[in-house]
Amino acid sequence: DGKGANLAVNTVGGSVFAECVRSLGFEGRLAIVGYVDGVLRSEVDLEAVHAKRLRIYGVSNKLRDAAQRASTVQGFVADFLPLFASGRVRPLIDRVFPFAELPAAKAYMESDAHVGKIVVTGPG
Repeated sequence: DGKGANLAVNTVGGSVFAECVRSLGFEGRLAIVGYVDGVLRSEVDLEAVHAKRLRIYGVSNKLRDAAQRASTVQGFVADFLPLFASGRVRPLIDRVFPFAELPAAKAYMESDAHVGKIVVTGPG
């Protein structure tokens, strides 16, 4: 509808932060949960954050103890696994590799040619 996203989950890092902010609609939320790109800094468009009334969250388990981490996992299982099981949420799978081709899967991941998840199936 052209209004922007309600929620963006940034698992990439600083290299896509600005695009995430631009993609959000009014009162959108941005959750930063990883930085696989290694980019830990980014410019913040304060005008967009202010005008759209955006909320930005950092998500990390670094300062949580074992009980808190276990509770987070239990919450994920209760809240999100049913969405995956019902098909309402589906991961975008780019390619599937058998375990025997693990080096090829790693090389493919490092090539940055994939869009979505790379799956490695277990032996057997």
